[in-house]
Order: sequence, then C-alpha cells, then structure tokens
Amino acid sequence: MLSSGLNNQQIRHLNKQLFMRQMWRHKRLSKSQMARLTGLSTPAAGKILQELVDEGRLWHSSQNLSNRGQNSGSFQLPESGDWTLCMNITPTRIECLIADARLIPQGEYQHRAIAIARPEQLLDEIEALWQQQRRRWPDRTINLALAVHGQVDPVTGVSQHMPQAAWKKPVELKYLLEERLGVQVRVDNDCVMLALAEKWLNSGHQADFCVINVDYGIGSSFVINGLIYRGSLYGSGQIGHTILDPNGAPCSCGRHGCLETVASLSALKQQARLHTQNHATPGTAQLLREWHAGEPWIQDWVEQSAKAIGMSLYNFLNILNINQIWLYGRSCAFGESWRKTLVQQIAFNPFDQQDSPKIKATHIQFGQLDRASQILGIGYLYVEGEGSA
Repeated sequence: MLSSGLNNQQIRHLNKQLFMRQMWRHKRLSKSQMARLTGLSTPAAGKILQELVDEGRLWHSSQNLSNRGQNSGSFQLPESGDWTLCMNITPTRIECLIADARLIPQGEYQHRAIAIARPEQLLDEIEALWQQQRRRWPDRTINLALAVHGQVDPVTGVSQHMPQAAWKKPVELKYLLEERLGVQVRVDNDCVMLALAEKWLNSGHQADFCVINVDYGIGSSFVINGLIYRGSLYGSGQIGHTILDPNGAPCSCGRHGCLETVASLSALKQQARLHTQNHATPGTAQLLREWHAGEPWIQDWVEQSAKAIGMSLYNFLNILNINQIWLYGRSCAFGESWRKTLVQQIAFNPFDQQDSPKIKATHIQFGQLDRASQILGIGYLYVEGEGSA
C-alpha cells in the first residue's frame, strides 16, 4: 500500500514497466496498439516508446503492422542480448528449449531420459546440453533457466529436495553451474515454470490464478495480483501436502494422509503394486492404457483421486478465492470425466455464485499451452528479474 503520492517521474517509471510487460507478451507492437493496450493516448504512448528506444530497451522498425491510415512503423524488443537455455529437470528426465534475447525459440524442443545416481551426474547432463547449444551458437552468451522438480530456494538456487532422486542432500545448482559454465543461472520450481508460462504466454489469464501440476506428485503455484507468490520461506504451493486423513498412508514429507498419498501418479503406482502383488512397478503409460481399457480398480482409483483433489481445492478456494485454475501434468490424460469429477467437489462453495453475472465463477480447465511453451516459461525468470513483472 502506498503511504505517499507519486510524482511525475515515478508515474513515468511505472508506465515504462507497463509498456515493457506488454512488449514481452507481444514482442512487436505499433504505437497505436500500445496506446490501446495501456489505455493512454497515442501521443503519450509515442513519447514513452521513444524514451524506451533512447534507453536501448526497445528498437524501432520501419515495418508497419497495419495497412490502414498513417503508420510510423513498429517497436520491438532488441534482438541483441543474452540468449537463454530453458530446462525442466527431474531425476529421470531433462527437457530443454533455447530462446533468443526476446525469448523467441531458436531451436526444437528436446527431451532426454537420464539415469543418474549422484548430483554430479546431473550437473554433467545439464552441462552437456548447454555445451551442445554453445557449439551450435558459438557467438552467443547462453544463460540457463532451470525449472526443478521438488523444493527449491529461488534466491540461492539450491535444489533442497528432489523426489525420486537417489540422493537426499541439497544441491547448489546455481553456484555449481555458474562456476562450471561462467554464465548466469536462475533456478525455480517446475510449478513456477507453468505459472510463468501462463502469465506471459496466455493472454486470457486473470490477475489472480493458479496452476496445479498433477503428476508424480501434486504441486501448485499461485499468481496473485499479477505476481508469483512464493511465501517468505518459498514454500507456497504445497497443495499435495494438505492432509486429508491424519491416520492415512505415510508421505515422503514425514506426515500421514497427504493428498499426494491418494491422488498422485506415484500413489497410483503404489496401488498397482499392491493390486497385482508384483514387485515390478508398472509405467504410467501402461496404467493409462489399462484405464482406457476399462480396468475396474483403476477406474475407481481415478474417480476417488479426482474427488480428493477437488476437496483440497474446495478448501483452498475458500481461503484464497482464486477462481481461475489451470490443470497440467500427466494425470490430465484421465480426461474430461476426471476433470468434471474434480469440479463437482467445489460446486457447493458458498462464495462461488455461478448464477450471478456480476461475479466471476470458478473455472477449472486443462492448460492449453503445449510442452515447448511450458518449458519456455522458466525463461521469464530473467524478465521478472529485470523488473518487468
């Protein structure tokens, strides 16, 4: 909350931030388009755009974006500057996509299965992918933006706990990789990656929204008033560790009956081992095939898991009242019936007056961004670090 008024210089600074946010979303805009998006007059927009050009933060081009009326060219983000190799990292898989200074992809989305037992091997895998891009683009400075599964400290860049990993100790990814590669490295959680992708690449997002990743575990990330909310200890979004049954199954977090123990893919695999009395763990693709084939026990488990997620969401919605939620993760392959079962659990939210046209009802939808766009989301850590959030 502001404790004093803003002078003209401060207002101009805020307007420049607004202009840069629009430019990062659209990449190229005309003066009239910027005026329309920001609600300023065309002459006022032109003055701010020219200042940003003079500061080197934007480039002016003679290329027109419309054939109607008089045109004064267009404005774009500079093509010069550092590139970013965006990565999503788990102990079993690395996905990556390289983008230029405007965060426009310059290569194909890649994914690689890995089998590693030590943190040093993970660092080697990351470095190998970076070196591959370095050889392809030898004249570019290529920074790293890492989305990491599990608990992450985004300030220090430490992976504090990575589920499925053979090791339990924290790994100083940022420090160790910057020492090896001599470039900037930024690190955050994989759910933050999804939230950033929605924020910067989906024009239909609201100021407040949430992404939920239902996969091996269940994580979430909140955007409140347009900003990623991490919490003072960077532990927000742990919806998978909301307790449904204090006497339930033990969870990896040390407690019992967490949502992850009944509704994640790791929980499904645990049930599959018990059901088949087989020591071998079936893969996710196999379990999905059996679900599509109508295997009764999997059908029942999927329905119960959707109800459990919906109940946790009901409690969450009553606390924060965020009414736009995007679902991601491999569990989305359970389809529309799974989503509808989940949504039914929040139908009795007393604050969600869906019959009132003046109040926005809660929308829980499957995320629409493809996997390459999701991976690109982590690169916007640099944009937010520049104060363009």
